[in-house]
Amino acid sequence: MKSCVFLATLLLTVWTAVQAETVTHLARHLIACQTNGTLSEDDTELDDDELFHIDFDKKEAVPRLPDFAKYWVPPPDAPARAEANRQICIQSVVVAAKCHEYPPEKLVPPHVTLFHLNDLELGKPNTLICFIDGFHPAAIKVSWTKNTLPVTEGVTLTQYYSNKDFTLQMFSYLSFTPELGDVYSCQVQHSALSETLTTFWEPDVQTESDVGKTVYCAVGLTLGLLGVAVGTFFLIKGNKCN
Repeated sequence: MKSCVFLATLLLTVWTAVQAETVTHLARHLIACQTNGTLSEDDTELDDDELFHIDFDKKEAVPRLPDFAKYWVPPPDAPARAEANRQICIQSVVVAAKCHEYPPEKLVPPHVTLFHLNDLELGKPNTLICFIDGFHPAAIKVSWTKNTLPVTEGVTLTQYYSNKDFTLQMFSYLSFTPELGDVYSCQVQHSALSETLTTFWEPDVQTESDVGKTVYCAVGLTLGLLGVAVGTFFLIKGNKCN
């Protein structure tokens, strides 16, 4: 039997009255499964931010951000409900795929943006963020290199997050210390791509010597322009005297 992926997104619009004004919020529940069991996800989102996802191995709800956990606690039965949803999802995939004679999935290639988390300073620990957006289906491979060599240490990968058009997005993080001359890359492999999509990044920081050269050139240029202006002034004045 062919392996099929099923994504179910439950959308819930919540209206909250605040000071006589109506504020609209969007809550989403993403359920993803694969018939061969390699992909399972249960993710609860609010206004495009993840509240929590289910770790199926540990059978627990994991808050996306610690700040969320201070004010909003996942329901105690969330892991059990997620497991039930997963089984329903797998059964739905089998039935739907067979009914439609295993149609090919719509292929949408990802877009990749690479940037650093904090202000860039050479020799100071930082984080590179690889943002992969707008892809479908869910199966994707993300890897990092430093100076063309593979990097696995300090790498983390988030859950899938849903977009409004039902494509997906995710983030990969690399903890690193920027040094002049180093070149990093985030490489993405996906069924909608004919080849690996590689995005490069390297530190773009002025050193003290670069700053000194820039200042020296600026001062020299200013003095040169001033000399031209003074020379032009005396030339015009001399012509008037004649």
